[in-house]
Amino acid sequence: MDITIEILAILFFVATAAGFIDAMAGGGGLLTLPALLAAGVPPTQALATNKLQSSFGSFSASWYFVRNGIVSIKEMRFAILCTFIGSAIGAELVQYIDASLLTSLIPLLLIAISLYFLLAPQTKTCEGKQRVSEAMFALCVGGGVGFYDGFFGPGTGSIFTVCFVAIGHFSLVDATARTKVLNFTSNIAALIFFIMAGLPIWELGLVMAVGGFIGAQLGAKVVVTKGQKWIRPLVIVMSMLMASKLLWEQHQQWILSVL
Repeated sequence: MDITIEILAILFFVATAAGFIDAMAGGGGLLTLPALLAAGVPPTQALATNKLQSSFGSFSASWYFVRNGIVSIKEMRFAILCTFIGSAIGAELVQYIDASLLTSLIPLLLIAISLYFLLAPQTKTCEGKQRVSEAMFALCVGGGVGFYDGFFGPGTGSIFTVCFVAIGHFSLVDATARTKVLNFTSNIAALIFFIMAGLPIWELGLVMAVGGFIGAQLGAKVVVTKGQKWIRPLVIVMSMLMASKLLWEQHQQWILSVL
């Protein structure tokens, strides 16, 4: 494909918008992946390039939250380790295992997450005792969701967030901050496999990475200043959009026949 200044400029601004949204609610890939495909990037390379740029965005948001004392890397080190291992295993096994069952279940999970945040009471502070130990949470949630992200991916941020809120009893701001740290971890683990395979298009990925980095800084700042007021509706909207996209891809002919 020919890489022009126009394509680079468009992808930069798309990545900036995606980084902003992703820092708050996840789902930035709904913008960046179609943009890469529309630019003529083959699907496999588009996935790899998207993972490259999204790693910079998730790092940017994580760095902002850590720098402002909202999340402690030291406290999350076991969860980070479990997430990295889970994502690496998922990225390896996806080459050998049929993901069709998982693909069909994820839209239902994303709809359930939307309904949870729509109907659940407001979570302004850390209320109540965490339902499982930190080690068990890290192993099950970090390892399990990390595996899912390496294996398939869509909705990872939403799944992490709802686990931190529902199981860990964190506020939405704290849950979002911790989500970005684990999201960055799983992104890096999967990205290593893509780089080893020589799949990312570096010119596109790095330009988008700059946009994603800037957008994620702005989005993380909104999380801190606006908090739940912005995060809750965005998580609901992005989860429903991801679910709709997956359902359309899986059942396009049936939906068209009904309409």
